[in-house]
Amino acid sequence: MTRLRDIVPGVLVRTSRVMATNATVIVDAGRALLVDPAWMPDELAGLAAELRERGITVAEGFATHAHHDHVLWHPGFGDVPRWASSRTAELARTERADLVAALGPEFSPDLVDLMGRVDAGTPASDVELIVHDGHAPGHTALWLPEPRVLVAGDMLSDVELPLPFDPDDVPAYERALDALEPYVDATRLVIPGHGNVGTDARARLDADRRYLTEMRHHGRSDDPRRANPGMDAEYERLRELFAG
Repeated sequence: MTRLRDIVPGVLVRTSRVMATNATVIVDAGRALLVDPAWMPDELAGLAAELRERGITVAEGFATHAHHDHVLWHPGFGDVPRWASSRTAELARTERADLVAALGPEFSPDLVDLMGRVDAGTPASDVELIVHDGHAPGHTALWLPEPRVLVAGDMLSDVELPLPFDPDDVPAYERALDALEPYVDATRLVIPGHGNVGTDARARLDADRRYLTEMRHHGRSDDPRRANPGMDAEYERLRELFAG
């Protein structure tokens, strides 16, 4: 995992070695909202240690959606409120067995127990929540109005294709892009759940729409993200969906 990087004043990002998963830290006066800490146990411990080194206290957490790599936690972050949308919190509870099963043997019992322990609620931090059903039911992006930063969760990635949630609800994904669009047009920086922080939020949204349109109408796309690990299988899955 990389060290924390200052993206803009008060917003830091640390990227996992696994699937370029981003943890976002939103800081105000030394207290932080920690979004989607990830991913492996040593990386979670390292993030907790680096926050201590920087004198940053985690005041609350937020999970953008109920996938196992986005509902993790570490004792070093503290026993603080951890928020999510109501649908995400519900799924983290009802699908807990599947989430736990997705973790590897590296996860100790205390980390397993902490995974997914989120409640429906809104952070006290100055963020606006954008809740939609793209990629996962109750998926949430966070808009930071003053620095004009969009924490997009598993949307608007430069390395991942659009990944509609089971059972492949493409219309919900397209509605999610519509919901994000006004924020995208105001965004200075976009932080995806997986991939690189970028200034090209509009280009990413356009690329996602173009990919879904090409797949629906032509059954194929030359989107360059197909070449990234795991994406060709997702491409074939979407081709089969539209073919059916």
